[in-house]
Amino acid sequence: MEGIPHPIPRTVEEVFSDFKGRRSGLIKALTNDVEKFYQQCDPEKENLCLYGLPNETWEVNLPVEEVPPELPEPALGINFARDGMQEKDWLSLVAVHSDSWLLAVAFYFGARFGFGKSERFRKRLFQMINDLPTIFEVVTGSVVKQSKEQSATQNNSGKSKSSGKQSRQSESQPKGVKMSSPPKDEDESGEEEEEDDEQGATCGACGDNYGADEFWICCDVCERWFHGKCVKITPAKAEHIKQYKCPGCSSKRARV
Repeated sequence: MEGIPHPIPRTVEEVFSDFKGRRSGLIKALTNDVEKFYQQCDPEKENLCLYGLPNETWEVNLPVEEVPPELPEPALGINFARDGMQEKDWLSLVAVHSDSWLLAVAFYFGARFGFGKSERFRKRLFQMINDLPTIFEVVTGSVVKQSKEQSATQNNSGKSKSSGKQSRQSESQPKGVKMSSPPKDEDESGEEEEEDDEQGATCGACGDNYGADEFWICCDVCERWFHGKCVKITPAKAEHIKQYKCPGCSSKRARV
């Protein structure tokens, strides 16, 4: 229930501004003001709803009596589930319903003021909303996890690109990086067998399993795979190797 009247948004920008204000208020309720929010959601009271307001505030209140309501209503009776589950699970549940309510309100305004007449407006509004983390992601900490994963992916992108480039070269050239076994009678299943060998390979030097984000090279004599770093072979150096022999095979040949 919103006691204070707010300007009705009529453009994409105004609807998005309304969305952001309500979202900020809901996030405050479920994070910074969580103790106050928890206390207000008394299971002994009647059905309560959590409202986010356009001015970045929030309130817990009874649903509006008007039927149908002027705006879509948030989840009803959130206070009844408070003591029946762990607090973090309850907050996550409220967060999910709050996300759904925000979308309902935003697209209610869109439908009311003619956004439906142009698909471009709907796509634009959804894209603007979709660029923000959901309340659920903020409350559960998923945003932090995703940012860390993206950072790790970016840090490893150089290695992955290098590995991918060398892998593609190995398909077109029998020499260099990730070389196949010594020339034998080739058949149609040769490439598939090589892929399977790579996936199940372990480094002949350190014993670690094959990793797609690392540079590997295969010995043409014993057909074992090695990390480039373990045998001191770089992708650039491998470009000029016609037939690679691992340190073990090289020493055996030397003794003979």
